[in-house]
Amino acid sequence: MAKSHSASTISPSMISIAPLLFAVLMASLDTTGAQIGVCYGMLGNLPPQREVVALYNQYNIRRMRLYDPNQAALQALRGTNIELILGVPNDQLGNIASNQANANTWVQNNVKNYGNVKFKYIAVGNEVEPLGPNARFVVPALRNIQNAISTAGLGNQIKVSTAVDTGILKVSYPPSNGSLKPEYRPFLDPIISFLVNNKSPLLVNLYPYISYKDNLNSIRLDYALFTAPSTVGGTPKKPGRPIETYVFAMFDENQKNPEFEKHWGLFLPNKQPKFQVNFN
Repeated sequence: MAKSHSASTISPSMISIAPLLFAVLMASLDTTGAQIGVCYGMLGNLPPQREVVALYNQYNIRRMRLYDPNQAALQALRGTNIELILGVPNDQLGNIASNQANANTWVQNNVKNYGNVKFKYIAVGNEVEPLGPNARFVVPALRNIQNAISTAGLGNQIKVSTAVDTGILKVSYPPSNGSLKPEYRPFLDPIISFLVNNKSPLLVNLYPYISYKDNLNSIRLDYALFTAPSTVGGTPKKPGRPIETYVFAMFDENQKNPEFEKHWGLFLPNKQPKFQVNFN
């Protein structure tokens, strides 16, 4: 997962966030509760996928984010109550955007073939550079995956979106003054229109640790840690809405770079917890 530096809600909104060593994802959609999920990255010497899914169940972690359709992980999720965000990797966007048949095949192989997995969102691309070579593929890929999901009869069950980083923001503080960078609007406006038309959330990745690390003289540690005097109950725009959050990450991953990103796990690779976190 690439690094980002701030947070914003773009309507209709879902946000990926992260306390100091966390990175995450939040939603202001209607949900049954503010259950916290955990992102499952695999860039390390980690336990087999079936053991990882068992660990999710052991600690009552009921939501997972996968960055690609790892078949062993999907197989291990069969018959569980773990809700899933499944990613379409950036290097597959061009193929899926090129024609509907490719999107249909992707959905057949990675979603329909796992009918007893609780898919919740398909994230089509992760932090695609707005001015980069993959940017032109995002909206066509979104449409093709949405069509494939709808044709499969799953349109009411699975929402299709993409994950952006907060580098898209021109102004991020205070949040009430948030605005998008004008040079990114040709990339973002069609995405937002797609999401509005399909009543889907926008996924946003945020790493407050990076902002804190890069601005030690202007950001207090307690601000970056999201210390709140009481339980957060939604946002000023949508008070009382539970916030769906995905913590980054499940494990320390020794193949990640830079060095500090190797140590963001809730668990060590031997499955021992690093922190006392209550997911109940």
